Amino acid sequence: MDEMEEELKCPVCGSFFREPIILPCSHNICLACARNILVQTPDAESPQSSRASGSGVSDYDYLDLDKMSLYSEADSGYGSYGGFVSAPTTPCQKSPNGVRVFPPTVPPPPQAQHHLLPHTGVLPPVPRNSCLTCPQCHRSLTLDDRGLRGFPKNRVLEGVVDRYQQSKAAALKCQLCEKSPREATVMCEQCDVFYCDPCRLRCHPPRGPLAKHRLVPPAQGRISRRTSPRKISTCTEHELENLSMYCVQCKTPVCYQCLEDGKHSTHEVKALGAMWKLHKTTNESGGLSADGCHSNGQLSQALNVLSDRATEAKEFLVQLRNMVQHIQENGVEFEACLVAQCDALIEALNRRKAQLLSRVTKEHEHKLSVVRDQISHCTVKLRQTTGLMEYCLEVIKENDPSGFLQISDALIRRVHMTENQWGKGSLTPRMSSDFDLTLDSGPLLQTIHQLDFVQMKVPAAPILQLEECCTQTNSATLSWKQPPLSTIAVDGYILELDDGNGGQFREVYVGTEMICTVDGLHFNSTYKSRVKAFNSSGVGQYSKTLVMQTSEIAWFTFDPASAHPDIILSNDNLTVTCNSYDDRVVMGNTGFSRGVHYWEMTIDRYDNHPDPAFGIARADVMKDVMLGKDDKAWAMYVDNNRSWFMHNNSHTNRRYGECLQSDRCLMHVLKLDNIIGRRQSMTSLPMRLTDGGISKGATVGVLLDFSRGILLFLINDEQQGPVAFNTLEGMYYPAISLNRNVQVTLHSGLPIPDFYTPGESEAAGSVC
Repeated sequence: MDEMEEELKCPVCGSFFREPIILPCSHNICLACARNILVQTPDAESPQSSRASGSGVSDYDYLDLDKMSLYSEADSGYGSYGGFVSAPTTPCQKSPNGVRVFPPTVPPPPQAQHHLLPHTGVLPPVPRNSCLTCPQCHRSLTLDDRGLRGFPKNRVLEGVVDRYQQSKAAALKCQLCEKSPREATVMCEQCDVFYCDPCRLRCHPPRGPLAKHRLVPPAQGRISRRTSPRKISTCTEHELENLSMYCVQCKTPVCYQCLEDGKHSTHEVKALGAMWKLHKTTNESGGLSADGCHSNGQLSQALNVLSDRATEAKEFLVQLRNMVQHIQENGVEFEACLVAQCDALIEALNRRKAQLLSRVTKEHEHKLSVVRDQISHCTVKLRQTTGLMEYCLEVIKENDPSGFLQISDALIRRVHMTENQWGKGSLTPRMSSDFDLTLDSGPLLQTIHQLDFVQMKVPAAPILQLEECCTQTNSATLSWKQPPLSTIAVDGYILELDDGNGGQFREVYVGTEMICTVDGLHFNSTYKSRVKAFNSSGVGQYSKTLVMQTSEIAWFTFDPASAHPDIILSNDNLTVTCNSYDDRVVMGNTGFSRGVHYWEMTIDRYDNHPDPAFGIARADVMKDVMLGKDDKAWAMYVDNNRSWFMHNNSHTNRRYGECLQSDRCLMHVLKLDNIIGRRQSMTSLPMRLTDGGISKGATVGVLLDFSRGILLFLINDEQQGPVAFNTLEGMYYPAISLNRNVQVTLHSGLPIPDFYTPGESEAAGSVC
């Protein structure tokens, strides 16, 4: 319950509420504190209206420190202000909610200073034109003639404060200590205040009027507080009347005088005690009261929701605390790993350093060896040269001409030979003293500067945004995002879908976008989709699988992109005609490969008995000939009297066509084909003729059933002949060929005709 304590303290005095009143802004304040912060305004104007009129007066221009002497010898600790009894008059410099509030500096009347009375609970009338500013929301409130008595008393809050103070197991503290309240030693029953010894001697001396007050131990004072009778609530408009009734419409307690005045005479009124019990029962049972009041029920529901949020917050705090521990552990582990990696780099650099130093040492020794050899060689030659020079000088000194001439030629040759030995290059050093080794540390330094953390984890599984995922006809749009707390880089995403029949997944999109629309899916099929992210480290986990259902019925229009240039489209590509006398082909914008589909075309114009053709075709059908002339189309072309089935320009005589009008004959042919194992398809049969033509206003229907692989045609809701074509597999597009004498309008997304049941071995009513 310690967390609740701040809710039980007045924002003005910072102490527990005493006689709290409810302001119109729903905030609470002590009655005495409200009296302290009253402001008189001229002409009954609030501070807010004064500012609006340009006076420049602030709501808190009156706020100054109270310079009164708050205590006297006869003071009980609850001094009077302006002749009115107040709460502890030293205001809280900063209230629990952070609002700074100070009382006005209006000196009390002289008689009040000399006749300070103990707390009696009766306040003199409030001066006229008084204004009160809420200390929490700063809303200015102008008081009426009733003054502070016009504000209802919050008895519930007062009771909660009493119970909270009684339930505290710790020793009672002095209520007058400004800093670090000491343990209370006595309680004055008349003042209803707990005192420590210094505050009792200073604020409650045993003389004067206070000598008659009864001081009891704190524990006994707590018991007396608990056993004191609860005050009876009185009407704010009629102070002498107790609240005994409850107005259902106004949802407020009233007295009998309120009913007699007529204000609530037409309202539904019930006994206060009964309504209180009913609301208590409603609150406990979770139902509604007889008048449908939801206040307590709503409070209980709100508290339940708030309790759930508090529980979630506690679990979240536990999660955060666990995260703190994990972060610390992971941080220590990561730091150790980083240090180990850096130490490994340093060790590798030291090894390379030793190798480079070894190369430098070898180069150093090689240079010294070469220079020393040259020094030794040059020293020997110099010694020989010097000896020869000294010998020649001695020979020159001899005075024997014959002896000199006898050896002079030989000496001259030796001198020349020695001189030649000191020829070009002999006095040039064979080795430079400089080391021709330059360490290329630039790339390594650049690498060290670029040394950074790289992402080595695969991305987390994306989250599918269900509110943005949808299907439309045979297209599916999927949207996804990365988890909110994921910081792993993503290079792209891979979207996968199955085949709509529970088969294997296949990739349908690879890219960086996080929304994708997949077209060309099967109608009336259930697809499973999933997405995963990838980066340079690999591919992450799949998202949750999303199941999507395509449209059961195919809606489509004619496709201008696939139409022959002579084709003319209108009515949002639903109406088609041609500007040529030759037949031209146009296809639908949706292909079919699964399910049962039915569409119709209404003949809007039919002149000169042309032969329009209706049917299905492959995407690469010829566009400049009648539909069915090549092997890419399966069609029925019709004039004003008869219709023909045609594929790959196959024609036959009337007799074979008439033979095929027999149901029995057709089944016989099919059974015979199966017996001999030829698997001959109806697509290989020649063109068939059937009676029944078209005119303006006629309707041509096309039924394509992939469950049986057959194609049927209808004219004015009547089937034309037998099954036109069977063993149809693959992708087909609705198609039509016509010339300028015909105009038709397409109607897609139609239900299957009543006569036809998909999956039967043979269409009802079909003849061949």
